[in-house]
Amino acid sequence: MNIKKLLFPALLVGAVLALIHRLFAKPAATTPVSMDASYDAIDAYIAEQLRRLNIPGACLAIVEGDRMVHLRGFGKARPGGEVPGPQTPFFIGSLTKSFTALAVMQLVEAGKVELDAPVKRYLPWFRVADPQASARITVRHLLNQTSGLPVWRGLADLGNFDRRLDTAERQVRAFSNLKLSHPVGSKFEYTNSNYNVLGLIVEAASGEMYADYIQNHVFNPLEMRRSYSSKVAARQYGLAVGHRYWFGHPVPDPNLDIPLSSLASGQLISSAEDMAHYLIANLNGGRYNGAQILSEAGLAEMHRGAVEWREMGNLIGHYGMGWISQGTGETRIVSHSGIVPDFSAFMALVPGQKKGIVLLINANHAMMKITFDEVGINAARLLAGESHPSTRSGIAIWVMRAMLLIPLIQIAGVAATLRRLRGWRADPETRPSSGRMWRQHILLPLIPNLLTALTLVPVLGKMGGFIRLFMPDFSWIALICGSFAGIWSFLRTGLILRTLRKPRA
Repeated sequence: MNIKKLLFPALLVGAVLALIHRLFAKPAATTPVSMDASYDAIDAYIAEQLRRLNIPGACLAIVEGDRMVHLRGFGKARPGGEVPGPQTPFFIGSLTKSFTALAVMQLVEAGKVELDAPVKRYLPWFRVADPQASARITVRHLLNQTSGLPVWRGLADLGNFDRRLDTAERQVRAFSNLKLSHPVGSKFEYTNSNYNVLGLIVEAASGEMYADYIQNHVFNPLEMRRSYSSKVAARQYGLAVGHRYWFGHPVPDPNLDIPLSSLASGQLISSAEDMAHYLIANLNGGRYNGAQILSEAGLAEMHRGAVEWREMGNLIGHYGMGWISQGTGETRIVSHSGIVPDFSAFMALVPGQKKGIVLLINANHAMMKITFDEVGINAARLLAGESHPSTRSGIAIWVMRAMLLIPLIQIAGVAATLRRLRGWRADPETRPSSGRMWRQHILLPLIPNLLTALTLVPVLGKMGGFIRLFMPDFSWIALICGSFAGIWSFLRTGLILRTLRKPRA
């Protein structure tokens, strides 16, 4: 196969796609809810990211002290619709974890839960594959993400759409055969499973369903009137339409189901204004408008970075209880991000300056996770007084677009192979030697084909549900192009060997 002949049209297609996008993409519309020149830099930064990353809509809220000081909507809440407003509900993803941690800490202060008590005290049936480890996992281990429960389990369970009321308990009971990824308490590993178990502990200790507890003990006292645990309820009050990226383009997907078993780890819904109330309480010792949801000491324990979070050797920050602490002093940032298949969210506190920020976005893709996290933390750094935040991770959207080249390259490869075989049949003297045939025309082309076929492994494996939800375009490419690559590898080899066996004239 002549790689140069294939590479040029592939690059040409990519260039044409980029040109079309630039010519026809419209700048994100922005409508201020309140105007304050001191936040112009943050507004401009968010507006630029909407344009750069093809984000359909977003809503921003900033608090200082005990006041909301800035609210602004960007883009569209739904296709052809209005700009998101302060009360437009969005899914907040893993920002939910801080609500679950707050519920646990409320029960600790009420004397109903002990942080260092084993999980089995509250869920006597709880167990993993190792009986000794089952007895050692504590509430604190779950909160700090050091239980040893593996990250893959929490991701895989996002594809569990069991609608039975006890689905969360059924899911956790299935851990009885689950092997821990490391000894209890020895290492940080972020997984939704920890917080799904905590949701059941909240229910067991309080005697209330998780959704009812959050409504009664968090949403109501903080006057979060546009916050929900049900997508059906949120739709009645203007839930923004979520989008999933397909090859870099956000496609509305309003009818996605939600995994009820993962409610406590990432499925709550809120608005920018309501989240501002929540940030105010976190900045002011648990107080909001006369309501006290937790003691100042309890919140400090939640925000305290208890364990290092490292990825590929790099320090991300220190994880507390549903919050990540980064930096020190006046510019220390305590934050968390969140995603569901069609929404993204980010919240941050700058405790030394009594400031907070929340950004809600109605689109997502697993490949955009790092990019959206960077947008959120850069906005928080601007709020903390830093200037000119660095932007490093915009390549994800181009990687998604480039996936469209895979079927084009495959088609070109088939055409080139068939053309070469016809040439060899028409003029046998042009056939390469047997050794060159194996090296250049059989074994070497097998490598990209088999690598493409290997993309089927995660899609068809235990992570398949997560990948189909959070990376729909990759799933499509893997299923179609991966299957074709596997079949074509054998078919192509057979065709070449058949031609090689024919004697020269």
